[in-house]
Amino acid sequence: MSATSTADQPDTADADAVDPGHALNDKQYLILTYLREHAAEQTYFKSRLIAEELGLSAKEVGANMAAVIDAARDIDVEKWGYSSGTTWMVTQ
Repeated sequence: MSATSTADQPDTADADAVDPGHALNDKQYLILTYLREHAAEQTYFKSRLIAEELGLSAKEVGANMAAVIDAARDIDVEKWGYSSGTTWMVTQ
């Protein structure tokens, strides 16, 4: 049995929403999935709040966000502000 379960792998619909030229690591995929799931109900996301939800540090979120931005095709992510930590604007 492999260390990676099939639940950790993107399904076909998710794979279609990622630019094929950008492979994501586990943390990046986790962040992208979180943003996709919440983009309809929320526009602005703070790195530290994303981190709390996902069990990461705010620094890990920020360090991985560039890859998420480059890979996402179904949402737009833009660095928005720095007050009390980095804020990201996410639109569908």
